[in-house]
Amino acid sequence: MGRAAPAAAGFGAVQAWLLLLPALVLLLAFTHGPAVATLIDSFRSTPKGSRPPVWVGLENYQAMVEDPVFWKAVTNNLWFAGATIPLSIGLALLMALWVNERIAGRALVRMAYFTPTVLPMIAVANIWLFFYTPQYGLLEQLTGALGLPSHNWLGNQSTALACVTVVAVWKEAGFFMIFYLAALQTLNPSLREAAAIEGASRWYFFRRVQWPLLMPTTLFVLVNAVINGFRMVDHIFILTRGGPDNASTLLLYHLYEVGFKFWDTAYAAAITVVLVLVLATVALFQFFVLDKRVHYR
Repeated sequence: MGRAAPAAAGFGAVQAWLLLLPALVLLLAFTHGPAVATLIDSFRSTPKGSRPPVWVGLENYQAMVEDPVFWKAVTNNLWFAGATIPLSIGLALLMALWVNERIAGRALVRMAYFTPTVLPMIAVANIWLFFYTPQYGLLEQLTGALGLPSHNWLGNQSTALACVTVVAVWKEAGFFMIFYLAALQTLNPSLREAAAIEGASRWYFFRRVQWPLLMPTTLFVLVNAVINGFRMVDHIFILTRGGPDNASTLLLYHLYEVGFKFWDTAYAAAITVVLVLVLATVALFQFFVLDKRVHYR
């Protein structure tokens, strides 16, 4: 018996590692391996023809610091994320609170709110491209009916980024609404009944009861919203291609252009490393700082 127990334990450990092996192989091959390779490539030059890459140290990062298009993309991305994150989360919460009530056609309203989420991003971008088309688009038809002058929404530097932001909020709000709706449905109905007996208003009930209990969901949604705010590329590619004059260029689209249009893979690797480090820092701040303010039940 004494020898059988360690043998059984050893066999169980081997069996557990064998079960984990496929997932480990996939992680190493498609996540950790490429990440390490990208980090190494960011310190080397771009291979050209038969010339292999050579070690250049921090030259790619120095070129990034001196690149005005990179800083323009950073500024645009900060404005984009600063608008899409609160707007999409706030709109998602309002929609969830609305469809959680007993309203007529509640199922249809929920489906309408969630529909943009299931549409492919390229399809969404093409739909909104029709809305923004000068003279013929839906938005132009509405403004023309009001007697307003025609406007090239995607071709103007002052409105291009704002138009892309509207599309992103419309696309993401329905996705975040599902999480808030699920969280609202798990709340004890007796809380609302007790608040009604005490004469609490809906706003007071939301601020003092619902919102604190929704904080775990808000933290999860916030993490996803921040990631989405820095990975936008599909809509930019269809709607504006970063124009006019880089007015709507975001970091990931700039990365795409550097790596696949100008074929400067080493510089693109350096941008990737910086972007990953920024997102990792924000995620760690959210989990280790904001998580302390979240009350779990």
